[in-house]
Order: sequence, then structure tokens, then C-alpha cells
Amino acid sequence: MTTTDAVAAGIDEVKLQALLDRARKEVDEGILPAAQVAVAKDGKLVAFETFGNATNDTRFIIFSATKPFVASSVWQLLEAGELSTDNKIADIIPAFGSNGKDVITLEQVMTHTSGFPTSIIRGASEWEDKERRAEAFGSWKLDYEPGTKYWYHPTSAHWVLAELIERVTGEDFRSFVRSRVVEPLGLPRFQLGVPPEQQDDIADLELRGEPMSPDELEAAIGIRELPQTEASDENLTFMNRPDMRAVGVPGGGGVATAADIAMFYQKLMRNEEGLWGEAFLHDVTQRVWQNLPDLMFGTPANRGLGVVLAGDDGKAAMRGFGHTNSPLAFGHNGAAGQIAWGDPHTGLSFGYCTNGIDRHMIRQARRGVGLSSRAASLTDR
Repeated sequence: MTTTDAVAAGIDEVKLQALLDRARKEVDEGILPAAQVAVAKDGKLVAFETFGNATNDTRFIIFSATKPFVASSVWQLLEAGELSTDNKIADIIPAFGSNGKDVITLEQVMTHTSGFPTSIIRGASEWEDKERRAEAFGSWKLDYEPGTKYWYHPTSAHWVLAELIERVTGEDFRSFVRSRVVEPLGLPRFQLGVPPEQQDDIADLELRGEPMSPDELEAAIGIRELPQTEASDENLTFMNRPDMRAVGVPGGGGVATAADIAMFYQKLMRNEEGLWGEAFLHDVTQRVWQNLPDLMFGTPANRGLGVVLAGDDGKAAMRGFGHTNSPLAFGHNGAAGQIAWGDPHTGLSFGYCTNGIDRHMIRQARRGVGLSSRAASLTDR
């Protein structure tokens, strides 16, 4: 579906077709079972297409592209003074303060410098039982001294954010994200926590392709083996389980269409609903809050408060953007190749979803850069 708004919005139709062709390519080749792509500009959806064994009505697990949805609800609590980035987590969640974690601040949690990236909540059974949840927080140990490293927290930091939301507001975090962000922004198909009876339109995840060999890994990134984490390819298929979809993992369990993603970033860039003050929103999405190097690649993280910033140092493609994004672009991609960003310079936003877990890491990375580069150059503005 390419809308009549595309030309009016200054979209180059030839370039748009090239983007859609690139999104279709690996579905046609059998590398991915399905892919969905959406472009929006100046507040309007201008293109929305789905390829493979899915339709525009299909929703996808968007993994860590979920994180800004949760962060944007925390922003409201920060701006209202109900939370502060200087808050010690243990002052609000006392059980969390064990094992040296009493010094951790909210800012460190939101910038992945808080020191507990390998800690986990074991699904719905642990989260939904408040006593077991508290025991889990208490058992977590530090992997490094808080504030000294940037080490991406796949899910642990956002379980803490979810608990903070519930402690401060008295409301289930999933309901809070929906009532304070998703519904006011008019994004009804995004869900965090999908009851089993509402999961029929979610595309099941499929492992595809072969992993890179140790020699290929060494030639590409200088290491012979990837670390095993929560976000390792085989672990991602846990999100096919109805109970995992229902719990709404706050760091990676959101369900959406590519159009939801593209329009979410339009809403953040334009803020027409006034959910956040303009100065505050600029501060969290445009200021670099921490720039410690990524431990695997050495790339400065360039983190806002809950989002990633493209930056002007030539490293944007290493952060999940394209070669043609402006330095102002911000967003947060997800595991298995999900893409999510907005670029205030051009007014463009982009969403890409797939249910194919491509085990060839470099091919997946090149796909993301290629798609984002094409999307970011759709207009000359």
C-alpha cells in the first residue's frame, strides 16, 4: 500500500520502489519467511507493504524496538517529578539493593551502564508473583561496577523500569504504557502483553540460514565465537510461546506492525498530542546521555535516555542506522533485524519487521544498513 500522500510528502517514487524491492528480495530468495516495511513522513503513513507469508494485518514481535515505548512512559513520570534520573533504584525497590546494587541510579538503568546485563526474570511465572519477583531482584549480582561500562542489558534493565512504573503509579506497567502512550498516540495495534486469545495475528518466529563459521566471524569482526546471551538466535524463539507473549517482556516483548513503529516515531518527532514538554523531549531524544564504547565493537554507544542517536562521528551504521541518516536520527532496533527510527532532519520515520531469525549475523546487519540507507534517502530535504 503506497498512499497518495507519498508524492505530496516529497517522497522520490523511484527510491521508494528500490526500498520495497530490497525488503522483498530476501523473502523471494527464501531467506526470510515474511517481512513488513513502513515509511511515514510529516505525520502521515506514506508506504506500508508486506511480503511473504503475512499480510498488512500481521503483527510481529519487535524485540528491543519495544524499549522506547516503555522509556517514553517513564519520561512522563520524570517530567512530572514522580521519578528522577538521580533516584537510587533501591530507594523505591528495597529488595533490589542487595549484592552492591544499592548505588544504581535510574539514569544508569536507562543508559545500560547499571552493571547487571546478564540478570533475568524467568517469564510470567516469576514476574506475576510479586514475592518471587522481589526474590529475583534480590538475587541479581553485578557483572561490573555501575557507571563504569556500557554493556547492553537485553531485558534486565527494563524489568526494573516496569517495576518502578508499578511502584510509583500503582498500575500494571502494561496498562500504564497503553493508557499513557499507546492510546493517546493512536497506535491501537501495538501491544505489550497479548492475551493468548488475541495472538492469532502474530507471525511465528522461524530460524533461517546457517550461523557464520568461526573463520567468517574472525574475518568480519575479529572474534571466533559470539557470546551466548538472552538474545542469542535460538533463545529468541521463546517468544513463540503464548505465556511469553502474554507477560509482555518490557525490554523485548512488544507486538506491532511496521506501520505502528513508523507512526510512533512520527509522534515522538512532532509531539502534536503534547504528551511531553518540547524541551524535555528534545533532551531525552537528542542529547547524548552516555557515550561509553560498546564492549564487542568498541563503537561509542551514543545513547539518549532510552533511545540510540545516530550521531555525526561516521559510526551511525554501527548503531542500527543507515549511511544516509542525518546525525539527528534516533531510534532503537530489535533482535532478528527489526528496524525502528525517526529522523527529525527529513521528517521521515521507518519501521521494518520480520519473523525470520537470520542466523548469518553479517547478512542480517547488511540488510539493516541497506534498508535504512534507502529509507533515509527517500527525500532530498
